[in-house]
Amino acid sequence: METDDLLTARGLTVPATAIEWSFARAGGAGGQNVNKVATKATLTVQRREIRGRTLLLERIERNLPAVITVTSQESRSQWRNRRLCLDRLAVLIDEAAAPPPTMRRPSRPSKGAVQRRLDAKKRDSQRKSERRRPDRD
Repeated sequence: METDDLLTARGLTVPATAIEWSFARAGGAGGQNVNKVATKATLTVQRREIRGRTLLLERIERNLPAVITVTSQESRSQWRNRRLCLDRLAVLIDEAAAPPPTMRRPSRPSKGAVQRRLDAKKRDSQRKSERRRPDRD
């Protein structure tokens, strides 16, 4: 039996019963179709309805609002806009559940690098001092 629940790449689940849809007329291209068909799709989900591992749910709670809303009106088809909303919701949830990036450990320049920098400064200084006019007494 196939389910209509939304499964994300990180293993989180949004039950189909938790997803609320609303539709409206979309602007943009579409000819007369724009004036008579409600193709703009808006998906709304309560954050507490998302199911998955506790650690991932804690990250989602920190990073997403209590009510998650996703909208799409790019396509002329209501079905396609619904699919785009579901795809965006999955990406949004997965990004919120992602672990924080590892911090960069600061490093020090090597002795050779410091010496090369100082040698270059001396060369540049010498070159510029040779450009100056000698002081006239």
